[in-house]
Amino acid sequence: MKRTFVKSLLSLFIFSLPFSLYAKEITLGGKAGWPEFQTKENITKGKGRFGYDCIQLATNSFTYDEETDLLINFENPANPIAAGDYEIVKNNLKISDKSIMAKGAGLSRNTGGMSIHGKPGTFFGSQGVMGSFSIEFWLSPSIVENGEIILHWETSKNVSGRLIYQLLNCTFNNGRVEWTLSNFFDEFSNPYGDSEIVLKGSTKIIPDSWTYHALSYDCESGILEYLVNGITEDIKYVTTNGKETGAVYLALLGTPANVDFCTEYTGKIDDIRILRRPYSPPDYQSAEVAGKTGRMLYRPNGGRFVTKPIVVSTGSRLSKLEAEMNVPSQTEVSFFVRSGDNYFNWTSTYPEWKPVTSGEDLKNISGMYFQLACDIYPDGEGSVTPTLTQITLDFEELPLPLPPFTVKAAAGNGSVTLSWSYSVDNTAGGYYIYYGTRPGEYLGRVAVQGESPIKVGNTTTYTLTGLENGKIYYFAIATWSSLDDRIVGPLSKEVFARPLSRLN
Repeated sequence: MKRTFVKSLLSLFIFSLPFSLYAKEITLGGKAGWPEFQTKENITKGKGRFGYDCIQLATNSFTYDEETDLLINFENPANPIAAGDYEIVKNNLKISDKSIMAKGAGLSRNTGGMSIHGKPGTFFGSQGVMGSFSIEFWLSPSIVENGEIILHWETSKNVSGRLIYQLLNCTFNNGRVEWTLSNFFDEFSNPYGDSEIVLKGSTKIIPDSWTYHALSYDCESGILEYLVNGITEDIKYVTTNGKETGAVYLALLGTPANVDFCTEYTGKIDDIRILRRPYSPPDYQSAEVAGKTGRMLYRPNGGRFVTKPIVVSTGSRLSKLEAEMNVPSQTEVSFFVRSGDNYFNWTSTYPEWKPVTSGEDLKNISGMYFQLACDIYPDGEGSVTPTLTQITLDFEELPLPLPPFTVKAAAGNGSVTLSWSYSVDNTAGGYYIYYGTRPGEYLGRVAVQGESPIKVGNTTTYTLTGLENGKIYYFAIATWSSLDDRIVGPLSKEVFARPLSRLN
């Protein structure tokens, strides 16, 4: 009777204690560095405030798609080929950080350039009739000398039992870029009676200035054209009459041979791309901007990253997001968060993303798992990016319940009876018993009542049976929360006992 009265009095005291959440802070970026993201698009790292890494938009760079035959972007010095079934035969190009696309560009000092070989199935690794194609690259020459070779491919093909020389060449001529295609198309002869096609640029190439070049062929119309910064410089109809009304000739390639870049060239080249389709303006390049500069530095649709789920504790609440960032005029940084108790059923749209603003007090964002997404937008001309140096997430966590202050263990025959005091915590809902055969390692599995830990109710005594006599066992008690039984507090002090057959 006395014990029941004391227990009731203790319970009354416990649940009259004030309940409060505990503050917890998680930092992304800054001194701690940025974690690996779950997804990211068009973003990269730069230098932000105080010398820490920042997140910012990546400069424009081509991306691989199903129509990309080859992409050389020079981002990986060990292998500049980013996509495509080609291999490097020779590479004397260096890497320059003064690029136009992303971080690296190829640098040629007129020392032989780069040679690549296409495997079977690639455009230049195959023999026979080909469809539409485009060859594209960025160019920034140090000098513009007649005869400098930017791209060179030569081989031979068998026509009616006779070997015919075949050539694709891109060179400088009178300060402009010129393309030569010899015997490149099936049975083609231009109005002058030979099989050579020459496309001449009209734009004078300025040293140390980037320009975007594309050779494009459309097998549907027979149009072969050369473009600089998205503007057509020269055009030919590869047809029976040299006009759009004629029947189209297709590209017919001979024995596969190496493709050479910058063999006799001094300057930089970036993002070399071969596509199995005609040229089309990149989605980031508007006609107005293309006419002035050839490109926008950043894509107008910006970039995005999504963090991996951040584990806090059940019932935690996100109270504030604060970002250390630089957001120039016309640029924008937008944050979104979502949360839940189980992220295994999450999709890209569930749970719903909630927009949040840096520094505002947040409400109704709670759970055990949190995820952050961030959209970053450039200015209207695509020339300026915001930078994000650090994000601080302030959480309010449910308190961890205190363990019992006293724990005792009494050995029996194949059993141990544990007893403990009630936790003096107003959130205590019950207890877990941890047991094992090594101090601090509670990996027990032999008890009839189950593997460690064993969940018991709001009691202060419990007997484990099925234990091995003569072996010492170690025990500790933890309290689980009445607010959520997945919230488990720290362990009590450790106790031990050795079951023996002589004990009752």
